[in-house]
Amino acid sequence: MTRFTPFGLIVALAAATLGLALALDAWWWLAAGPLLLLAALGVYDLVQRDHSVLRNYPIAGHLRFLLEEIRPEIQQYFIERNTDGAPFDREARSVVYQRAKATEAEEPFGTEREVYEIGYEHFVHTMCPLPTPEQPPRVRIGGPDCRQPYDMALLNVSAMSFGSLSSNAILALNGGAARGGFAHDTGEGGLSEYHLRPGGDLVWEIGTGYFGCRTEDGGFDEAKFAEKAAHPAVRCVSLKLSQGAKPGLGGVLPGAKVTAEIASVRGVPEGKTVISPPAHRVFNSPVGLIEFVAHMRELAEGKPVGFKLCVGSRRDVLAVCKAMLEVGTTPDFIIIDGSEGGTGAAPLEFLDHVGTPLTEGLITMHNALVGTGLRDRIKLGASGKVHCGSDIVKRLIQGADYTNSARAMMFAVGCIQAQKCHTNHCPVGVATQDPRRARALDVPDKASRVQQFQRATERSTTQLMAAIGVHNPDELEPHMLRRRITPTEMRSYAELYDWLRPGELLAEPPEGWVADWKAATPAAFTT
Repeated sequence: MTRFTPFGLIVALAAATLGLALALDAWWWLAAGPLLLLAALGVYDLVQRDHSVLRNYPIAGHLRFLLEEIRPEIQQYFIERNTDGAPFDREARSVVYQRAKATEAEEPFGTEREVYEIGYEHFVHTMCPLPTPEQPPRVRIGGPDCRQPYDMALLNVSAMSFGSLSSNAILALNGGAARGGFAHDTGEGGLSEYHLRPGGDLVWEIGTGYFGCRTEDGGFDEAKFAEKAAHPAVRCVSLKLSQGAKPGLGGVLPGAKVTAEIASVRGVPEGKTVISPPAHRVFNSPVGLIEFVAHMRELAEGKPVGFKLCVGSRRDVLAVCKAMLEVGTTPDFIIIDGSEGGTGAAPLEFLDHVGTPLTEGLITMHNALVGTGLRDRIKLGASGKVHCGSDIVKRLIQGADYTNSARAMMFAVGCIQAQKCHTNHCPVGVATQDPRRARALDVPDKASRVQQFQRATERSTTQLMAAIGVHNPDELEPHMLRRRITPTEMRSYAELYDWLRPGELLAEPPEGWVADWKAATPAAFTT
C-alpha cells in the first residue's frame, strides 16, 4: 500500500466530496461527505501495514507526514538565521539574488559572523588601498603546446549538464555568458543546441560516458569529437576524472529521463538507462592520462585541453606530475573540484565522507606543480561553493588562477535551494525535464540576471584586491589571508601551510613530501 501525501489527501477528499455532491444532487453531502470520507480513511489506516504510526493513530497520524513534508520550508523561512543554512546560508543566497537583480547588495549595522570563532578568516588590507580598475583581469589559458589560447574570466559557469538542468536553464546560463563575455562549462551530458544557440563561450566537458563523442559500445569516438571540438563556440575542452559531489562514482540517468532529445545529444539509445562508469576506458595510468590529453588537443586543432578532478591521494597528484615530465607535455589547465559537493545528486556517504575539500585539494595541486617546475605552464581553476568576491580572492590566494560557480549561477537563474534537483520536481524550472515546470523560467530575464551577477561579483573581487593592495591575481600571497585558530590567536596561510619552492621536489623533496614523492609512479594510479 502507498501512503497518501498530505496534499494529495486534501485534494482527493475535496474532489470526492464535490463529485458525490454533484452526482447525487445532494448538497448536504458537502457537510456530511467529509466526515464519511475521513471515517473511510480511518478504516484504511487501521488495516494498512506500511505505517505503524497510522495504525496506532488513524487520521491524526497524517499530521506527522504533513509536518515532515513542510519541515524544510519552515526551517528555511522561519527558523534559521541568516548565517545558519546549508549548503548555502540565507546571507549567501541573498547576495546572489540581489546582484543578479542589480539591486543593492550592501548590509547595515555590521557583520553577523562570529569573528572570534575558530575558523573565521579575513583578508589583510593595506593602509594605502589602490583604485579599483574599470575592467577585471583575465587569465590566458594555453600552455606551450596550445595553438588557440583563450582568455578566461575570473568567474565562470561551472559544469552543469543538459538533462540535469532544463533547456531553459541552459539557454539562460549561456545567454548570460554570451552577454558578459565569460565561459560556460557544458557538464558531461554532451553539447546541445541550448549550449550553442545563444553564442556564449563554451568549455566542453567530456566525462567517462563520452557523451556526444561516443561509440556504440561506449568508447571514445575520435571523429565525432574532432567535428564538435571544431565548433567556434567551443573554446576549451575539459576531461572529467571526478567531481566533488561523488568522486569515485559514475552517473546514472534512468531510462525514463532519456528522451529522444537527450538521447540524441548524448549519443545513447532512447528510453534506456545510461550508466557512466567510474573510470575512463581509454587510459588507466597517469602516463595514459597525459598522452590522451595531448591527443585530444591535437584532435581539437590546438585548443586548450585540461582535466577536472576532486583530489584524493597526494601520491596520485605527484604521479600525474611525474607523467607530465616523462611524456614531455602538460595539460593547459586543471580544474580542482572541492568535496563540498555541487549540483549532482549522490549517496550521502559520498557527499559527507569522500574527497578532499577545495582548500586542501587546491593547495596540494598548486604545490605539486610548483615543486615539479610545471606551474607556469598550467592554469588552475577552482570550483566549490564560490558565490561572492571574497570566495574568489580566497581561492586565488590558495593557488587558483580563476574560479567556476555552479550553484550560485543556479541561484541567479531562480533556484531557491529546494533541494529537489534529482526528483524532476524543481519548483522553479531550473533542474527539471518537466516542460510545464521549465516554462516558468523566463530565458531573457534570467540570462540578464546571470550576466549581472557575474559582473557584480567580479567587481567585488577587484574591489577586495584593491583594498589588499594588488591589481593582478599573481600579486596575491598566502600571508594576505588569515584564519583564527584559537580565541586569541590568528595565523596567515603562509604559516598554516607549507608552500614549495619552484623545482623543490626535483632537487630535494622536503621531509613531509619524501614518502609520497618516492612512491608516486607515472605507470599507475594509487590502488
